Amino acid sequence: MTNNDQPLVSIIIVNYNAGELLLNCIKSILDSDYKNLEIIIVDNISTDNSHIICKEKFQQIKLIENSKNLGYCDGNNVGIKNAKGEYIVIMNPDTIVKSNWLNELFSAYKQFGEGIYQPKILSLNEKNILQSTGNMIHLFGFGYSRDVGIIDQNQRNKIEKIGYAAGTCLFTSSKIIQKIGLLDSFIFLYHDDVDFGWRASQLGIFSYYVPTSIVYHVKSYVLKWSSQKFYWLERNRKYCILTHYSKQTYKKMRLTLFLTDILVWLAYISKGFLIAKIKAEISIFKNKNIIKKRQKELEAKKIITDIELIKTFPDIICISGNSDGRGANFFNSMIRRLSIKAKNKVISEN
Repeated sequence: MTNNDQPLVSIIIVNYNAGELLLNCIKSILDSDYKNLEIIIVDNISTDNSHIICKEKFQQIKLIENSKNLGYCDGNNVGIKNAKGEYIVIMNPDTIVKSNWLNELFSAYKQFGEGIYQPKILSLNEKNILQSTGNMIHLFGFGYSRDVGIIDQNQRNKIEKIGYAAGTCLFTSSKIIQKIGLLDSFIFLYHDDVDFGWRASQLGIFSYYVPTSIVYHVKSYVLKWSSQKFYWLERNRKYCILTHYSKQTYKKMRLTLFLTDILVWLAYISKGFLIAKIKAEISIFKNKNIIKKRQKELEAKKIITDIELIKTFPDIICISGNSDGRGANFFNSMIRRLSIKAKNKVISEN
């Protein structure tokens, strides 16, 4: 693909005090093979002047400075609304791309058609360690990265369908975003990619993993594993369950969801994040009217039924972060049993 043949791609990067990481990210994008780019930096009131320094160094980028911190979702939505490209990339500022990353995503797009695509994501600090070979949605609303933390040996060397594309770096068309809708403002940050991919799947728009496109990533430079991060993850997990399933599906899963919640309570207590779990529950309760409205909106748009999607959901999840192996194995084992039971009930009673 020559420069003249390249359609315009808008790359949207939401920045919040990313420092030198942002500069390195932009440089790697500009140094890559694909040249017909519009780079949009949306800054959420950074105090480290990283956005200003970046604009001074790379004058061709478009800088949008928000008057307040809009979070990851609405920050990206601002970028999408200002994007001129036929194609859109959403990516984190703590990433570095390989030179052919975008050409490989385009190649996959041409082969598999309209959808959402993600590259192989490797650790920036340990370049042979995987962070994601595609992400998956679990029945109980958990989202996880496949193969996280293991050595890259090209285990998955073919383009394949996945649950959802990681928000670390995802590629799609502006046309597809118009069909799916913008990122959900309620989510603010974390689990936004789960929600986006889940909504896409309900419309028959699928996500794909492209192993020949490679991006390096610094894991969670903003919150890392903290009480605040656990709050957003749990709040938004429950939000996804309540908005993406039909009332009938949710009713059939009520007991297993309750038992799953007990496991989550125990996990949060063991990590010292009890307050985060309580705050998540309070937020869901306070926003029940917003959740009901959103559930009705999504239900009305569905093309693919809950049962069709549920059959594709894995029964186990991969737990990353500061969890001990024994605790993670117990949690996974119990979640697997509950997932199988819930699936059987939903499918058999249809």
